[in-house]
Amino acid sequence: MRLLRVAAGLSQQELAGRLRIHPSRLVAILDNLGKRGLVERRANQEDRRLYSLFLTKRGEETLERIGKVAQEHQEALLSALSREERDTLATLLLKVADHQGLVRGVHPGYQRMGATKRPGEPVNTKSL
Repeated sequence: MRLLRVAAGLSQQELAGRLRIHPSRLVAILDNLGKRGLVERRANQEDRRLYSLFLTKRGEETLERIGKVAQEHQEALLSALSREERDTLATLLLKVADHQGLVRGVHPGYQRMGATKRPGEPVNTKSL
């Protein structure tokens, strides 16, 4: 939803690419968000075979509430750290995430959704 806030009108394929998930998995996620009235598909003006994705007013409001809760949680979690320490922590965590090939702003769990893994097979953190 955050990606659609900053890049309204993405196609399903474009969004799947940015999230690094299989497009067919994204369909189920979008169907769920659509049923909840958070995201809508509109016919693409340039290519009738594609749908453009947009947050609804309810989706915007929901994302705003989620952001407020996340900010409150972050403040409580990091209350023992100074502003400088928080900045250092953020920088270090971004360095780790970049090294692991994670997409900034995208929860790594999205990349594992729908992935098949055999029992006992280690998780390949490079692909997360």
